Amino acid sequence: MPLTPQARSLLDMAYRVGAPRFHDLGEAQARHSFHKLQFAFRPEPPPVASTLEVPMARPDGSALLGRLYRPLSSHAEDRLPLLIYFHGGGWCVGDVPSYDVLCRQLANASACAVLSVEYRLAPEHPFPAAVNDAAFAFDWAVEQADLLAIDAEAIALGGDSAGGNLSIVTALALRGQAVQPGMLLLIYPSTEIISTRASRERYADGFFLDRGTLEWFFARYLPEGNTEDWRASPMRAASLAGLPPMLLVSAEFDPLVDDCAAFAERVRAEGGVVDYVEIPGVVHGFLTLGKVFPEAGEVIEMAARTLRRHLLPGAG
Repeated sequence: MPLTPQARSLLDMAYRVGAPRFHDLGEAQARHSFHKLQFAFRPEPPPVASTLEVPMARPDGSALLGRLYRPLSSHAEDRLPLLIYFHGGGWCVGDVPSYDVLCRQLANASACAVLSVEYRLAPEHPFPAAVNDAAFAFDWAVEQADLLAIDAEAIALGGDSAGGNLSIVTALALRGQAVQPGMLLLIYPSTEIISTRASRERYADGFFLDRGTLEWFFARYLPEGNTEDWRASPMRAASLAGLPPMLLVSAEFDPLVDDCAAFAERVRAEGGVVDYVEIPGVVHGFLTLGKVFPEAGEVIEMAARTLRRHLLPGAG
């Protein structure tokens, strides 16, 4: 189908004459631009039962920061399932405040707690800093389950774009360990840095996540060019067997859409369980722009149903 009217309008705004292209900006400008976009086009923040700023203390004395959301339907004494959420932004931009509304929506719709993670960003902290932070967040949440009032046996990993990548990589690294995630929630994840699939060229320019923007992200995240490392490109892992069941949502007009479909196909071929859904007419990044895209709310409800099915058996 063609672009939705909302997607067309957003692209017209983004590519108006004289507007700077994202990949022509410095890091500070790019982060500010991303922040402005999220705050301008996200819905109003719904109330939740509570939010808590969570410093996850590292052995070296530093802390990985996060924000814990408990759904409006919960009580303080409830031990809840947990979704650990890693935000998008090409490992270079984005933060917990930008994703505040989405995490509130996910918590309320799923009846799960949500831990949004402020992983370190490139280029100040290039690969594998974000990968290490994602793994640390999972281990810390398991260890601190009583403190968080969550069920360590019912933890999902989720994220969009770069955050989806971190979710996959973390789950791959956890295979064979005593405690593993019960589900993956993946929204247009980056599964492969270097790809020759058709959508990379078909949507290379004019569809929000341009070729130049991808190159801008990759150059900062992977300054040593280690694009074949499976921790950067999980599609390059020797095996994808043993991953948790996953919901993988892609966008039709996204240079990553063919990579997402290929990843889902390979997981299935290796015995995994994948619900793969391509949202027609939309572009990369639509999930957090719910004021523009009604599809965002539909995907949040879909994600919530899937989280409940895997983490709250019998809840529907």
